[in-house]
Amino acid sequence: MRLELTRSKARRAATSVAIAIATLVAILVPVTPAHATYGPDQTVSITVNSNAGPSIMLARLTGTLAFDDGNTKFRYALQLCWGSGSYPKPNFYVSVNGSTIFYPTQTGTAAAPPGCQLSLFLYDGEYTHSTTVTNVTLYVTGGWFYPGNTYNSRTKSVTYDNPYN
Repeated sequence: MRLELTRSKARRAATSVAIAIATLVAILVPVTPAHATYGPDQTVSITVNSNAGPSIMLARLTGTLAFDDGNTKFRYALQLCWGSGSYPKPNFYVSVNGSTIFYPTQTGTAAAPPGCQLSLFLYDGEYTHSTTVTNVTLYVTGGWFYPGNTYNSRTKSVTYDNPYN
């Protein structure tokens, strides 16, 4: 009987120590932060047309943009169309909060839809900012020659606000 009583006290003591250690670990180990989720996609549609000579579609940027509820990231899925009357290839860049600028990397091509030449250029990715993202502005530039050998370019921009702030 004495041996059982000793084992019983030892088991209780071991169980108490195990519970204390588990509680301490739960308190001290940081909880993994919840992953931010993206809000609904915002539709992107920016068309740049010439403003001298005959009207020519120079560039069209279409796709989607979505902000995360953590306010530091956004994702994009964009397609850049090179207008059939424009030269050289159009370009675009992104301004975050009106100050930070970045140029998305092309991730692929697709067949050009009617009115576009060569290929549709694809840009898919995610951007993480060091502070709160309040808005994103997309700037699209296209160029053309008119009259004769005179080069012209035109830029159009649209700002998309982060719905989470």
